[in-house]
Amino acid sequence: MLNFIVNQTTCTRCGECAADCPARIISMKEGFPVIAPEKEASCYRCQHCLTICPTAAVSILGRNPDDSRLLAGNYPDPNQVETLIKGRRSVRRYKPENLEPELIQRLLDVAWHAPTGKNCRDVLFTVVDDREKLARLRDEVMGGLAELSRAEKLPAGMEFYADFVRMWEEKRVDILFRGAPHLLITSAPRHCASPEQDGLIALSYFELFAQSLGVGTVWNGLTTWAIDVVLPETRQRLGIPADHVIGYAMSFGRPALCYHRTVQHGSAHINRVG
Repeated sequence: MLNFIVNQTTCTRCGECAADCPARIISMKEGFPVIAPEKEASCYRCQHCLTICPTAAVSILGRNPDDSRLLAGNYPDPNQVETLIKGRRSVRRYKPENLEPELIQRLLDVAWHAPTGKNCRDVLFTVVDDREKLARLRDEVMGGLAELSRAEKLPAGMEFYADFVRMWEEKRVDILFRGAPHLLITSAPRHCASPEQDGLIALSYFELFAQSLGVGTVWNGLTTWAIDVVLPETRQRLGIPADHVIGYAMSFGRPALCYHRTVQHGSAHINRVG
């Protein structure tokens, strides 16, 4: 059940919830919004009705609108957002320490608000939340890559992993995980409208919020390929469901460095349609 409740005392009958409903299932019966029982199955569960009500009169899915954050006056300054986006850097040097569990949970909870195709909301966050766990995973992955390399069984086009194994074995240089204490992998069921894209969008939200909290990240394509293509058995080891499509992997942790200014990439490439 949707548990769609309207406080008729505070409802202004403005009709905004009905007008903004993507599924078009809210009607204004006798001036108040209602959802007919036979239409409940068509609800997207997007909560647009709860967020658009100016007087917090609408509740759905058991959500109390008073528990939501007010938007007016609480958005960041546009210049600060621009600096956040332009100042984002890929961090490849990390402090050898865990992030606080509460901080990791907060990052994941905020990233969970990222949009998904058809509001599927099925993105799975597979997270390594302890540096010792990640060290064990790194040893397993490096060991598997070493076996394939020595047997000359690395996939075509991915022979370069042999160089990374050699750097690890000879110099303890970690090219794959970058010495980060944590790893995040997004995935979603294959039946979703856009499983890979949903994971990428979630990581983008995660990365920007992490940046604002002083947490460094790096989009980790080498680890993504190692887990998903070169050593697919690692997926099972990590508990990623077999029917999931991996979006990407991201290493993260407390940076062992400090960037002081934005880069200067110049103007965007734009194709303006006439």
